[in-house]
Formats: sequence, C-alpha cells, structure tokens
Amino acid sequence: MTALLVPDYDEAIDFFTGALGFLVEEDADLGAGKRWVVVRGTRGGKLLLARAANDGQRAAVGNQAGGRVGWFVETDDFARTQARMTAWGVEFAEEARQEIYGTVAVFSDPWGNRWDLIEPSKAQ
Repeated sequence: MTALLVPDYDEAIDFFTGALGFLVEEDADLGAGKRWVVVRGTRGGKLLLARAANDGQRAAVGNQAGGRVGWFVETDDFARTQARMTAWGVEFAEEARQEIYGTVAVFSDPWGNRWDLIEPSKAQ
C-alpha cells in the first residue's frame, strides 16, 4: 500500500472509484475529521488516501513524484479504460503509444500527479 496526499477524501474517492474503477476497501472515521481511506485496483494495488493536514502536505499534493510518473494503472482493455477515464474528465498528456511492455499513455489525476495507463503486452 502507498499513501497518496489528497485535498479531500470524498473528492478522491469519487475520482478513484469513478474514473479509475478502483474499489473502496476501507473508509473508517478516526475522529477529528480524519479518516482511514483505502482504495484498491482490481489487480490488487492499494492506495491510502491521506488528506493533507498542514501547509507542507498541502504544497505536496499533486507533485508527490516531482513531476514524473509515480503510479501505474494496468488494464486488460486500453481503449475501454481510456474512454471511461476521458468521460470522467481525465486528461491524457499524450496519445497512446506502443512500447515493448505494452500500450501506454500518461495522464494526470485531478491534482496534477502523473500516472501511466498500461495494457501489458500479451507476451508478458
């Protein structure tokens, strides 16, 4: 599991479940406005959605990998997944391209973090 700083729990849950098709695994109230929110992909990867709680954390939202791709979403149908994501307003930074490892394109989450959408090649 990896922690991802977000500005708002519910906004993040909406994005990850709607645009990316993740599932909410846990959403527990910890008191004082804090929650333990875990979403997971259908292939097992998990994110702890951590609401930014101070100025330093808020400044890091959207730039947690320093402008590089920091996370990867795998799909078995690139075109279908990209269409669902685009319908949710996700912007892709490039056209899909073929690499040795599969079909890939970079997109950004609503806060500016960069991700790869990947359909692995069948040879892997």
